[in-house]
Amino acid sequence: MRAVVVERWGGPENLVERDVERPGPGLNEVLVRVHAAGVNPVDWKTRASGALIGWDAVPAVGWDVSGTVEAVGPGVGHLRPGDEVFGMPFFPRQAGAYAEYVVAPARHLAPKPASLTHVEAAALPLAGLTAWQALVDAADVRPGERVLVHAAAGGVGHLAVQIAKARGAYVIGTASAAKHALVRELGADEVIDYREVRFEDVLRDVDVVLDGIGGETAERSLKVLRPGGRLITLPGPDDVPAAPAGVRAVWVLVEPDHLGLRELAALVERGELRPVADTVLPLAEAAKAHAIGEEGRTTGKIVLTVS
Repeated sequence: MRAVVVERWGGPENLVERDVERPGPGLNEVLVRVHAAGVNPVDWKTRASGALIGWDAVPAVGWDVSGTVEAVGPGVGHLRPGDEVFGMPFFPRQAGAYAEYVVAPARHLAPKPASLTHVEAAALPLAGLTAWQALVDAADVRPGERVLVHAAAGGVGHLAVQIAKARGAYVIGTASAAKHALVRELGADEVIDYREVRFEDVLRDVDVVLDGIGGETAERSLKVLRPGGRLITLPGPDDVPAAPAGVRAVWVLVEPDHLGLRELAALVERGELRPVADTVLPLAEAAKAHAIGEEGRTTGKIVLTVS
């Protein structure tokens, strides 16, 4: 089968397409014929050095996948060949989703929402589960709460806006002016141009901040939280600032979540969630996809089409 692998740690040019042996499913696993694979920041961070996950072997990259079950291994009773599925297998272990086929634990997948194309479905798992686990599991966002989403037009951010809104929150997003229309279309009640306004100068009494940027943004976010507020930061544990008494600050690392995928699919089918795949490229252009992503100006998600 065709697969994109990293020949050596470094720049996007080190992503190359190779013919590799097609895997087979083991116990409680399925073989998925990949139709589309999502591209995430963790992909290019891993490709650059491998240090993010700590692998000591050069991997085949990628986790987001949408496709069709090709074969099922022993012990799998709820999936059959021909079923359309989506998911984020094995994270943070190697999955190798930039390929024609990928093996996944059956419970790391869920039925693909019928209303989504494979490209749209491939844009959803990692970013969607990140937003869900941060806002629902970690922050327990409730109706009427004020939620600030940084980078609200980005991969995680544009889904977080919709999830928070579906939870009944008042949603505030930060984004460049050119992306304000999209963020409002996604459901944000208020949008701040981070290039022109320091959000901490205009916001107070926020219940939850979802920070996908880290660094000083996390520190500044503490200033807008009310007592009892929650700061959820995504870049890494070193980006969690020391929070004052009465405020909770935590790092969330996404994990495979069958039930979370089903919750996301239910939101999709109710018309409350729609992933945006702004850039779609063929598998052979994975290096270009990474180069675009590393510029940091994308809207929504980047997706590779495979078959």
